Amino acid sequence: MAKEFSTKVNGRAVTLRFERDEHEGRIARARAAMRAKGLSALLVFAQESHFYLTGYDTSGYVFFQCGVLTAEDGPKILLTRRPDQSQAEDTSLYDDIRIWLNAENVNPADELRKILEELGLKGERVGIELATYGLTGYNYERVRVAMDGFCTLVDASEIVRELRVRKSPAELEYVRRAGQLADDAVWAMVEAARPGISDSLVTSACIHAMLAGGGDMPSGDPMVNSGPRAVYGRGLGVPRMLEAQDQIMLEHAASFCRYTVVTERTVVLGKVPDRQRTMFKVATDTLYEIIDYARPGHLIGELDDIHRRNLDAAGYEKYRFSACGYSLGTTFRPTWMDPPPMLYSGNRTPIETGMVLFCHVVIGDRDHGLTAATGLTFHVGEKGTEILSEIPMELHVK
Repeated sequence: MAKEFSTKVNGRAVTLRFERDEHEGRIARARAAMRAKGLSALLVFAQESHFYLTGYDTSGYVFFQCGVLTAEDGPKILLTRRPDQSQAEDTSLYDDIRIWLNAENVNPADELRKILEELGLKGERVGIELATYGLTGYNYERVRVAMDGFCTLVDASEIVRELRVRKSPAELEYVRRAGQLADDAVWAMVEAARPGISDSLVTSACIHAMLAGGGDMPSGDPMVNSGPRAVYGRGLGVPRMLEAQDQIMLEHAASFCRYTVVTERTVVLGKVPDRQRTMFKVATDTLYEIIDYARPGHLIGELDDIHRRNLDAAGYEKYRFSACGYSLGTTFRPTWMDPPPMLYSGNRTPIETGMVLFCHVVIGDRDHGLTAATGLTFHVGEKGTEILSEIPMELHVK
């Protein structure tokens, strides 16, 4: 189970998943970044930012929810709905929790403006997180109108995001546990796959293995694409019956205390076609070459350069993706992907220690109806990369 650390905030008992000092350090670094950009406050809409800074864990971000963090020391204020109040009180370092109530003609953006007025932010530059599922276009428009003439809103989506990219030792403990759960799910799915059953039962085996091992529900659904669907790059909702000669592309995220590890595998039922075996070898060799290259001093975009060079040279340019992975961290629905950075050619982001990256090499040969899907999550350490799976990358043949 995830660790628990007890503390008190304004007299109330709070349970955190990290030591309070770790959260306080994150908040201090966020405030320093705000001051460096000339911002007086940050409007926190990304649920990942709420969790990272204060420990607050909820799904209520699908409605209007905003945290206000000032650049200087001051109260951390959360504006949320009544169903989220108890969770905010029990799991977060927010000093002051305000509630807006659903009613006709109620605009929570007006309530947010009142909070900013209380904090003396009239006429100031205020950062706002725009690149998040926690702020819809509709809600942003309400905020923009409410703040018009009161303060200057500045896109500051990168402030907390950039802090989250490099993982602390405490975060890496949760990441490694997620890697173990991801392996458990691989074996469960491979064991479950057989002719005559729905591929949705393979998905069920994945979820059961992760939850039984103490993990969370993942922030995205497992992708179990079988037969001709195995060349797809996204999952779909209609189950399919597995056949005696079949293929399954498995991609899933295991989550532990919201920290995610992703893996991608290929299962073949029956005989492996020679072409598919060759495709898989090219994909696997490329994957390991990329991971070996992922060291401090190199650039993120160079990882995709290897991906493109190897697959194009082998004749698979038509069937490859235009990027080969992305950063991982602590994420909330609808996706486990946590970029930036995204692993695409030309990305000048330096590779740094503490990064947790997922790389996949997928050859979806639609012309021949064959797939070769490989993918692993790894941590960039000071002495090299640490692959967060103990299962060798091989075709799982049944």
